Amino acid sequence: MNVSRRGLLADARPSVLWLDVRDRPRVGLSLCGRTSADLVIVGAGFTGLWAAVLAKERDPSLDVVVIDAGGVGGQASGRNGGFCSASLTHGLANGVDRFPSEIATLQRMGRENFDGLVADVERHGIDCHLEHTGNLEVAVRPWLVDALHEDFELQRDHGEDVSWLDAGAVRSEVASPTYEAGVWRRSGEAMIDPARLAWGLADVARSLGVRIHERTPMCSIERAAVGLTVTCADGSIRAERVLLGTNARRSPLRAINRRIAPVYDHVLATEPLSPEQLGRIGWRNRQGLADTTNLFHYYRLTADDRILWGGYDAVYHFGNRIDAALEQRDATHEVLAVQFHETFPQLDDVTFTHRWGGVIDTCTRFAVGFGTAQDGRVAYAVGYTGLGVGAARFGADVCLDLLFDPDSERARTRFVRARPLPFPPEPLRWIGISITRKELARADRNQGRRGLWLRALDALGLGFDS
Repeated sequence: MNVSRRGLLADARPSVLWLDVRDRPRVGLSLCGRTSADLVIVGAGFTGLWAAVLAKERDPSLDVVVIDAGGVGGQASGRNGGFCSASLTHGLANGVDRFPSEIATLQRMGRENFDGLVADVERHGIDCHLEHTGNLEVAVRPWLVDALHEDFELQRDHGEDVSWLDAGAVRSEVASPTYEAGVWRRSGEAMIDPARLAWGLADVARSLGVRIHERTPMCSIERAAVGLTVTCADGSIRAERVLLGTNARRSPLRAINRRIAPVYDHVLATEPLSPEQLGRIGWRNRQGLADTTNLFHYYRLTADDRILWGGYDAVYHFGNRIDAALEQRDATHEVLAVQFHETFPQLDDVTFTHRWGGVIDTCTRFAVGFGTAQDGRVAYAVGYTGLGVGAARFGADVCLDLLFDPDSERARTRFVRARPLPFPPEPLRWIGISITRKELARADRNQGRRGLWLRALDALGLGFDS
């Protein structure tokens, strides 16, 4: 293909595919002045919106207010790939490694949460293009096949509906010359339009009486004579309880800031493929796809037959920096475009229409963690590490339990009670994350062999290989 890297992105505008639609809701009014509520939810992403809906369904008499610094679904919840998984632990293997005694319970809770999410979407008529496609993990190097087969056996042994596909079988599903083997997991995996899910949840919340104030950044949470006061840019809310679903954004709670690190993930989307172009690669079953290298890619078909292609180069910026200017990164987007055409060389006439980035709230256990503050009046869920579309509903339920029902089965699990280890302060945080990123890339180049640094992290329970 005789096109420069930059030329591959000549038609790609710097905008988020899901948010770049004519029927995107207008950003609502901000909070001005003083008000009060039984429950204030900070963050109008998946955690906050599910919490608002579930709180009103638990107790319709609750007065619930949601605030967000921007607009509904405008950040991580509206920028991701739309992979909705039943896993609460960022994959079964991570859960088995970290919570072996509870994994059966967490798998059951994950399935119940996933089924509840699907039922809620259908019951409320949320048009988020939900497709029960399953997910296809692929080995793209011969040395990855054995590890993938071990993962297949692990999933099968834990009751998942999975199939092993050799090179011929996986390429008959999706025709890429890079595939050496695959595992098709049919249970607990679906594709959605994430922004439409967020907008739909906001509509449901409003119909239940929830007040949503957009363009309302939280400045502080302080104890009041009775309850708490949430101070915003142009107003304040007196609240009995507060639930934080702030993703990677800096929080007034220092415990949150110590335990998460914002990393930028970058994504491309192609033009809609014609039936003839789709025919070149198959993909008739429309599975979500991910490869199994350390620096992995995830990709999928959208409702209008675009290919969304993301991942690989998660980037941390010194000092936990978050800035809209960091969402466009030429070097990463250009590498992603080249890698796309290496995976699908038969699509050399397909162009990209969108390029964007977003912040993932990663933590040291690579799965959501929970906590409380202010004598149990504040609860939070953070650290989803990129697989939060489904798990955010569970996170919302856990936070409501911590606030209103702390003896629930969910709240009593070690998964909820154990805290992720904090990241070190700067500059050690930046140095450690940067070294880890480079060592993961080196392991991929070295047939998966992990060097001293990665082996040390593994020994400390901080290793991550997917």
